[in-house]
Amino acid sequence: MTREETSVFEPKIKIERALYERLTQIAAQAGYSSVEEFVQHVLEKTAAELETAQSEAEVRKRMKGLGYIE
Repeated sequence: MTREETSVFEPKIKIERALYERLTQIAAQAGYSSVEEFVQHVLEKTAAELETAQSEAEVRKRMKGLGYIE
């Protein structure tokens, strides 16, 4: 294993304190164990939605190029 694969440190993202405080409240209300868990869930969901939209656009473009749709 490489050093990166065995590292115990995770990447960190800086956000404004006011936003962090809002996210902390929202995460607690939604039942998440931490703001980190909540943010990770939101980012994973958003990334999946963006990937799906991008894939659908690529399929439409290919189908249009093949003359299946206008």
